[in-house]
Amino acid sequence: MKKILVANRGEIALRVMKTAKKMGINTVAVFSTIDRNAPHVKFADEAVCIGEAPSNKSYLRGSKIIEVAKSLNVDGIHPGYGFLSENADFAELCEKNNIIFIGPRSKAIKIMGSKLAAKEAVKKYSIPMVPGIDEAITDVAKAKEIAKQIGFPILIKASAGGGGKGMRIVEKEKDLESQMNRAISEAISAFGDGSVFIEKYVSSPRHIEIQVMADSHGNILHFFERECSIQRRHQKVVEEAPSSVLTPDLREKMGQAAVRVAKSCDYLGAGTVEFLLDADHNFYFLEMNTRLQVEHPVTEIITGVDLVELQIKVARGEKLNLKQEDLKIEGHALELRVYAEDPLNDFLPSIGHLEVYNLPAGQGIRVDNGYEAGMDIPIYYDPMLSKLITYGATREEAIMLMVEAINNYKIKGVETTLSFGKYVCEHDAFTSGKFDTHFVKNYYSPDVLKTITVTEAKIAAFIAVKQYLEDKKVLRLPTN
Repeated sequence: MKKILVANRGEIALRVMKTAKKMGINTVAVFSTIDRNAPHVKFADEAVCIGEAPSNKSYLRGSKIIEVAKSLNVDGIHPGYGFLSENADFAELCEKNNIIFIGPRSKAIKIMGSKLAAKEAVKKYSIPMVPGIDEAITDVAKAKEIAKQIGFPILIKASAGGGGKGMRIVEKEKDLESQMNRAISEAISAFGDGSVFIEKYVSSPRHIEIQVMADSHGNILHFFERECSIQRRHQKVVEEAPSSVLTPDLREKMGQAAVRVAKSCDYLGAGTVEFLLDADHNFYFLEMNTRLQVEHPVTEIITGVDLVELQIKVARGEKLNLKQEDLKIEGHALELRVYAEDPLNDFLPSIGHLEVYNLPAGQGIRVDNGYEAGMDIPIYYDPMLSKLITYGATREEAIMLMVEAINNYKIKGVETTLSFGKYVCEHDAFTSGKFDTHFVKNYYSPDVLKTITVTEAKIAAFIAVKQYLEDKKVLRLPTN
C-alpha cells in the first residue's frame, strides 16, 4: 500500500495521515470548497476538491471519492469516523473497484448497522443482552403487552439508530403510544427507517466499550475498555481508559464477550463493542461500531499501540503481530471532546471565527486537532474542534493534568465545552468514580457553571489587583 486517500476532514483526517506518513505511505486529502485551506488539506501529499460545503455534496459523495481515488492510483481508502465510515454500500464500491477499504467487510457493516440484525447475529455466542424483543414493531397494543412483560421503565430504540435519535425512555404505560410514535417519526426522519424495538431500561447504567482488532488470519484481540458515561444528548463528551469500576475478572469477561461479538459477524479491522453496565455490574451488549472510534486515543495511550497503524497493516493482509497476553494496561488516560458548543445554552453549536487558538502542550498532553487560528467554524459539519487527551500514572494524575491543560487551552471567538470538561473533572461524583450516564441530568446545570465562571473571574481579578499593588511597593532604582 503506497498511497491512501483519507475520506474525511478535520482532526481524524490529520490523525490518519500522520500515521500513514510515519509508515512511508503517501496521502490524498479530499475537501469541500469551505475546507480549501484546512490543515488536513495542507498536510496531505495531494488534495482534491470534491464538491460544495454541505456533506451530501462533498464528503458523502462515495462515487466521486472513488473516481478521485482511481484517477490518482490510490491503493486504499481510510474513511475515519462519521461520513462514509459505516456505509456498507461505499465499502462494497471500494471492493468492486479493487481499492482496499481500510475497515471491515461490507457484510459486517450491514449486520452491525442494524441493532436488530446485530442482536440476531450475537444470540448464538452467549452474549448477555438487555431483556426485550428481537423484532421491529409498530403495533402499539403489542408494544404495551411486551412492556408489561419486561416491566417499566422501558426503552424504545430505532433499529438503524445512533447518537440518541429515535430513542425514548417510557416510565408509564399511558405515555407509551405518544413516545413510540415520536420515536418512529424521528427514526424515519434521521435514518429513513422507522423500525423500532423495545427493551428494558437499565437504570443507573454506565457506558463501557471494548476496543477490538481482527485480522484476516482468524486472530481477534481486545484492547481493554473505555468508560464513556459522561454524555450530553446521548453523545459522549468525556472518555477515559481504563474504567474506574471494572475488576480484572469483569474486564476479562467483557473483553472475551467483545471478541465473540466480532466473531459473530466475521469481523476485520478495528471495531468497538459497546456494553451497558448496571449498578450490580451486570453487563449487556448494546451495539458494535464498525469503525475507529473518536475516543481511540485513550486506548492507544494505555496500551502503547497505534490503532491506525494496525488498521492499515490488517487491511493489507498482514497478521497481527501481538498476542492477547502481550497487552497490558499502563497508567490512565482521559479525553475531552472540545466542541464548538455553548454549555450555558443547552450545548447548542457555537459558530464563529477563531480569533485566538492556542493549544496546550507538555508531558502527558496530546491534542488531536483539526483547526488553527483565523479559521471559521462551518455550520455544515460536526462542531468538534479537537480532542484533548491527558495521561498520568494514576487516574488522579490524569484528571489533574486535564484541568491544567484546559486552563492553558486558549480559544477566543466561539464558546466551547472546555468549561464543561473542567466542571466534570472537578466534580466529586466524577473524581470518586461514582457516576453513570445520568451525570449531566443529575449534577449539571448552566446556572451552576455560570456561578463557577463568575467566581473564577472574580478571583483572577483579585489576584491581578493584589499583584499590581505589590508591584507598586517595590522600590524601583533609577537606571541612570
